[in-house]
Amino acid sequence: MITSAHRHAYERDGFAIVEQAFTAEEVVLLDQAARTQERIKEAHSTLDKEGRESKISITTEFSDDVWGYVSRMPRVVRGAEILLGESVYHWHSKIMVKEARQGGAWEWHQDYGYWYRDDPPFPQMISAMIAVTEADRKNGCLRVLRGSHRCGRLDHGKIGSQTGADPERVEALLKRLQVVDCVLRPGDMLFFHCNLLHASEPNVSDRPRTSYICCYNALNNPPLTKPGHGPCVPLELVADNLDTWK
Repeated sequence: MITSAHRHAYERDGFAIVEQAFTAEEVVLLDQAARTQERIKEAHSTLDKEGRESKISITTEFSDDVWGYVSRMPRVVRGAEILLGESVYHWHSKIMVKEARQGGAWEWHQDYGYWYRDDPPFPQMISAMIAVTEADRKNGCLRVLRGSHRCGRLDHGKIGSQTGADPERVEALLKRLQVVDCVLRPGDMLFFHCNLLHASEPNVSDRPRTSYICCYNALNNPPLTKPGHGPCVPLELVADNLDTWK
């Protein structure tokens, strides 16, 4: 699934898109789960600086549902390991929902900008975002700043109820680097480096934007003095087929 082109893109740009990583049948299963499961209903809200709401449900454990299964599937885990170049363990996973006409924006930030405070010494961390629904400009797809993972970690602070990167640095980088809208079809999977600057606009469409993000840390990069997120142990992978979970 991961090709040399994906590896080159990840090293150069800080992200790589694997098209149709999940089948149409698997996407239907994920979409049904997102619409019906209690985990979504219990998600907490995060407000942008305009007061618009996005929903996020995050766990450091493997939930006993389809989401916990996906986090251990080889196509996700092995993809992360190939691009990162190291064995990984589960840091955390999250379901993110931007409701139609309501979902808020996410400020420019780096994940390592706040994961750093949990004490992993190096930015040897990666995320895999699976598009459960279509993601485009109108419903607030992820926007990334190509190559910004090479800038190192920026200072972060509070912007609304979110944690955002230093606005002055971001503004300067926006003039120098290219903004890429990561338009994804259902089933596409976006891998991105923990220092890649990313953001998203509010959802102004009549369609929700739902995604599932699995985050991993290198096994040789455990936190120095804090417990961090998930336990630093090798992953026990499941079958690479959601039919097995069903």
